[in-house]
Amino acid sequence: MRHGKKFNHLSRTASHRNAMLSNMAGSLILSKRITTTVAKAKALRKYVEPLLTKSKEDTTHNRRVVFSSLKNKEVLKELFDEVATKIANRPGGYTRIIKLGSRLGDDAEMALIELVDYNELLLGGEAKEKKKTTRRSRRGSGAKATSTKSEGTSTESKEAKEKAPKKEAKKEDAPKAEAKKEESPKVEAKKEETPKAEKKESKSDDKKDEKKGDE
Repeated sequence: MRHGKKFNHLSRTASHRNAMLSNMAGSLILSKRITTTVAKAKALRKYVEPLLTKSKEDTTHNRRVVFSSLKNKEVLKELFDEVATKIANRPGGYTRIIKLGSRLGDDAEMALIELVDYNELLLGGEAKEKKKTTRRSRRGSGAKATSTKSEGTSTESKEAKEKAPKKEAKKEDAPKAEAKKEESPKVEAKKEETPKAEKKESKSDDKKDEKKGDE
């Protein structure tokens, strides 16, 4: 019977289970996220988070304790040099499990387990939300709003005053343009009169020549 045995055996012996979790913990520390089944992800979270807590204090004893579980010098170096500085201000909850749906072959529930501090997209969203929740005094905001409104009305009135004389000036220019249009046909009429005068002079000259010929 399983009385008092709360952890998941994962259908493996103790040696096989410890070796598998050690390997998965090393992959998680190096890659920062791995994809596995939901049952293994939950077991890995219980296995790796105490090791991450120990890495915050970089002592020889803690390095030996963590190395006894991970059994990999590269993983140990990555954990104490880089990951420990990243999670230094976090008081727990270093990993996040995101369910991905069922696997195609055996319909097992899959999940993504990752280190929380290395997901920059979610960290950016949390920072924006914190900035939005900043509280401002009502008096300052109301005074600013009224000042901006008054400034806006004053600028609008100035613009309206500046635009008004321009429109009147345009109206005054309109009769001048019409007067120019009226003068233009007079000029054309004068041009037409000039050839008539030339014709009259030529006729008078012809008559004088005829009189001289008769004499």
